[in-house]
Amino acid sequence: MDDRRRRFQRIYDDNYELILGYALRRTATADDAADVVADTFLTAWRRLDDVPDGERARLWLYGTARKLLGNHYRSLHRQRRLTEQLRTDLPRLVGHTTSATGDGPDADSISAAFARLTGQDRDLLILVGWEDLDPGQIAEVLGCTRATARVRLHRARKRFTQALEKEGLQRNGAGGHEVSGWATARPGQEETR
Repeated sequence: MDDRRRRFQRIYDDNYELILGYALRRTATADDAADVVADTFLTAWRRLDDVPDGERARLWLYGTARKLLGNHYRSLHRQRRLTEQLRTDLPRLVGHTTSATGDGPDADSISAAFARLTGQDRDLLILVGWEDLDPGQIAEVLGCTRATARVRLHRARKRFTQALEKEGLQRNGAGGHEVSGWATARPGQEETR
């Protein structure tokens, strides 16, 4: 093992549990904490020449974890804002919306459907719905061709439609790519439209 790897291994061994505890106390789930810790040590590996020696290495790792936690919280905040925006914009985006009770789609169902998606699907839908990017711009962000971006976006929209349906939001209308409306219905409940 070369000196660089030995140094990183020593930093990791000396600080992993401390950084994990720090992250666990500041995140809602163990998975979120694990992501922060993994990113912290990935950053340390990439910037190993910037990591100070001895006790100061731990402080550097805490500072890095703190910045990553800030990014994590901003991401959660953006996701909540997007969900709220989706709740507001869904009726306008998909046309006339009704429900069995006449109130429109259940916001919790929309949030749950969005949460069912993979991170990649959510990111694509955020890029098109929140950031208002077209497939060409999305292709540039993703580093792929426009055709690939279109296919990925089409599939993400399809999976979101399926997730909405699993949450009791059912598609009404002529079919095809045009969505004329959504209705909420509990399983086994007839739609009143």
